[in-house]
Amino acid sequence: LYEDFIQAIEIYAKAIYENYGSDFDVLFGPAYKGIPLSVATVIAFSQLYGKEIRYCSNRKEAKDHGGDAGLLLGSSIKEGDKIVIIEDVTTSGKSIEETFPIIKAQCPNPDNIEIKGLMVSLNRQEKGKGEKSALEEITDLYGFPARAIVSMSEVVEELYNKEVNGKILIDDKLKSAIDAYYKEYGAE
Repeated sequence: LYEDFIQAIEIYAKAIYENYGSDFDVLFGPAYKGIPLSVATVIAFSQLYGKEIRYCSNRKEAKDHGGDAGLLLGSSIKEGDKIVIIEDVTTSGKSIEETFPIIKAQCPNPDNIEIKGLMVSLNRQEKGKGEKSALEEITDLYGFPARAIVSMSEVVEELYNKEVNGKILIDDKLKSAIDAYYKEYGAE
């Protein structure tokens, strides 16, 4: 299990590097799943590319006591920072809707913070709030690219009628159900 986690985090780090390079300062992980993703991925990024990236995450509610009081965990966000956001998946874009203003509010002049993009593991390819996918809607609304390591169609293609550990994971029946679902709810 540990090796699988390390491999997954390295895949995130490589995807971030391939899509956004290393010219950024902070990897931001929205609460809750983004917290361990950001922490682990900055470690992998440093090991793979030799660059120290700061991590930052938000809490769902500000902590008002102790040495780490406040809304943010990890590094602060400073004037001039370039940020990449990391998540597991984006279904509706709600987490970005919540965290975008938090990130921008960290500076007196929000235009002095650049969000280079969003990296998720899976593009579910479902409609967001309209007819486009949530990732497309994020790009349109916030003006930064939203990328995924893999798409749902790639997962289905890879696993369709393929035996894994002695079992077919996506057989004809399940493939038909997936196709019907995406015909109604799919965006791409």
